[in-house]
Amino acid sequence: MAQQTGNGAKPIIGFIGTGVMGRPMAGRLIDAGYDLNVYNRTPGKCAPLVSKGAKLMDGPGEVASASDVVFSIIGFPEDVEDVYLAPGGVVERARPGALLIDMTTSSPSLARRIYDAAKARGAGACDAPVTGGDKGAREAKLAILVGGDEGDFNRALPLFRVLGKNIVHFGPAGSGQYAKLANQVIIAGTMLGLCEGLAYAERAGIDPKKLVECIENGAAGSWSLSNYGPRILDGDFSPGFFVKHFIKDMNLAKESSLAFGLDLSGLATALASYRKLAEQGGGENGTQGLYRLYEEKK
Repeated sequence: MAQQTGNGAKPIIGFIGTGVMGRPMAGRLIDAGYDLNVYNRTPGKCAPLVSKGAKLMDGPGEVASASDVVFSIIGFPEDVEDVYLAPGGVVERARPGALLIDMTTSSPSLARRIYDAAKARGAGACDAPVTGGDKGAREAKLAILVGGDEGDFNRALPLFRVLGKNIVHFGPAGSGQYAKLANQVIIAGTMLGLCEGLAYAERAGIDPKKLVECIENGAAGSWSLSNYGPRILDGDFSPGFFVKHFIKDMNLAKESSLAFGLDLSGLATALASYRKLAEQGGGENGTQGLYRLYEEKK
């Protein structure tokens, strides 16, 4: 890995996307002693990082040209494609020997295209989407699901360990995205069951808070139940992960499952429910906002 000496022997890090997930992740890297170049389409979202010593850049290409390792965690596949593959973007301006790591949940085929373009440039690339939500990002307890060359994975591992606890290399480029989409299929069914179960409990006249406390360590227990159940019951639908982004993920999973000849009826049901929520203005809610569909039926 081509390295500068911005802070001892540590590589200079670029970080693109400093929203709900990216900002605390970038902050962790600063706290670990790395020099950071940062960019966000809304520059004000970089202010807390700049106050900690990060350098604000004018665009993704400028981040790439000034960094040894570039991370990104942004919105949609079209955003990823523009940031990486547009003229003057990350790949075109990447340093030879640099490592490009996209942590957005995106398209497996796009991850492979970025990998091929990076290799042609003399750089490495990994797709490394994460799970664990805003809480996992703040506490550096994310699960990181990685696709790419094993050598690039090993190069990135010290940085991944600053951000997460459960870090797995699943195979070649695109494999991290496939693993994350499988995760989203599981969450889709879990969130649907969680919201329906809590709605059922309330209609039955039992205390749903007592129910969560009673069952969270049993067979019905899940991370979603323990973390989102209390938020739902407190009426807190603020985003740890946006509904609009979850819909994007479920659409990607649906597209690839159809390509596999696999009928995922549970995914289709959850996707239809979340689309309904978005149509009613809930796209900016967290995924626990699905419960609002059941509140309206009271």
